Amino acid sequence: MTTSITTRAQLGLPNLVWALAATHFVGRAGGVVRSFLVLYLTQAQHLSPATAGAVVAAVGAGDIGSQVLGGWLGDRIGRRNTMLVGFVGAAIALTALGSADSMPEIWAAAVAVGLTVELHRPAGSAAVADLPSQQRIRAFGLLYWAANLGFSVATVTAGILAGHGYGLLFWINVLASLAAALIVWRQVPETRPAGSVRTRQALLPVVLKDRRMIAMLAVHVGYFTVFLQTFTTLPLLMTADGLGPATYGMVLALNGIAVVALQPVAVRLLAGRDGSAVSAVSMLLVGAGAALGAVSHGSAAFAGSVLIWTLGQIGIAVRFGDTFADLAPAALRGGYMGLASTTWSVGAVLGPLAGTAVLDLAGPAVLGSACAIGGVALFLARKVLS
Repeated sequence: MTTSITTRAQLGLPNLVWALAATHFVGRAGGVVRSFLVLYLTQAQHLSPATAGAVVAAVGAGDIGSQVLGGWLGDRIGRRNTMLVGFVGAAIALTALGSADSMPEIWAAAVAVGLTVELHRPAGSAAVADLPSQQRIRAFGLLYWAANLGFSVATVTAGILAGHGYGLLFWINVLASLAAALIVWRQVPETRPAGSVRTRQALLPVVLKDRRMIAMLAVHVGYFTVFLQTFTTLPLLMTADGLGPATYGMVLALNGIAVVALQPVAVRLLAGRDGSAVSAVSMLLVGAGAALGAVSHGSAAFAGSVLIWTLGQIGIAVRFGDTFADLAPAALRGGYMGLASTTWSVGAVLGPLAGTAVLDLAGPAVLGSACAIGGVALFLARKVLS
């Protein structure tokens, strides 16, 4: 107990951040469905890769709505209440997706999962953005670290459990969502600034006049498109190479393990550096890693590609939250952070659609070339915004 208290004091973060970190860990450790959804759809539901990619994209489409809705609700009904709605709603939607048999049911449940699973994210980000600016980078870093610690647990255990059927994965995910809701209910206070509801400042007119915000959103949509297509194409590429779900789980777990090991160091090394330079180089690394993964053969080569794009992922994560928090007016922090999170969601739609389409129609080599070109383009665009 003394060690835990000392660690908290050294980081200088309030109990709110530690409670949010607990929800991130629990939610991601039990969030075993999404990383294996394309395999569930192709192997258990016997859908084609293109159809499975479209269903994954439907989850991403729901994500887009959830980020805007989550940010809006966070500014209206509060950060805490929004997170509760999201976690409980996710448990219901995941149960529906795991029970769906027909395509209409699968489509509807997929959208519902997208609408609820990430609803908590902009509200939690707004709660961190409400903190003093000197605490934000450490707080966002802790949340990201906790989430990836959970992710590394999820990928290893899910890869093993998937070999015995995918139904158990859904129930684990449901219980994790309910556990995260319980943590929010018991430990997370409300942080919404007093009087923010009374201002009723409209988000859209402010954002449309904020050219830097619009440009930053566009660049990050491109980044997440390149980055998130890997989570759909990588299992297909590894399966085509004769590697099974357990191997895919172990390779993907390297991502979470690397983030857990390196992200705290990255916060110390990169927090004081120029944010645009950090982001630009990170986007270049993601493009290079994704390109290598598209043309890899054998588990070692796939693992190497994952490690390369993970380095870029870490760099983006270190500066993502404070980049958008610094742009956000106090009364619209929830909305701004919601729009920032939407870039991830748009990428979650475009990435699976584009990645599976290019892989299916043109093959791995063309997919790799597209990722490499995308990485260079993003590097240049982010440097222009410096």
